[in-house]
Amino acid sequence: MRHLNLFQKFDAILAWDSFFHLPPDAQRSMFKFFSLHLKPNGCLLFNSGNSYAETYGEMKGQDFYHASLDPEEYITLLAQNGFNLMMNKVSDADCGRRTVWLAQKID
Repeated sequence: MRHLNLFQKFDAILAWDSFFHLPPDAQRSMFKFFSLHLKPNGCLLFNSGNSYAETYGEMKGQDFYHASLDPEEYITLLAQNGFNLMMNKVSDADCGRRTVWLAQKID
């Protein structure tokens, strides 16, 4: 995910329950890859925590690493990489209390 270049562009990228398994610095660098792989007006949908944090959880007996940036930093990174924030729902009850982000690439 961190070094992927598919040499094509897509209408949408979904980074659901995956992106937040990257450490903070890796998350920061992903926004250029998201931008690289989206067509003009393409959409990026991802989820995060609701504040800066790094933690471990467990699922089916396996440890899982989770990290989140501060929401203001996500907003800045989106803008710096050519995205317009369309929607952000913090701890969305309809999405299992995940914080949801939807952004559109500007070109």
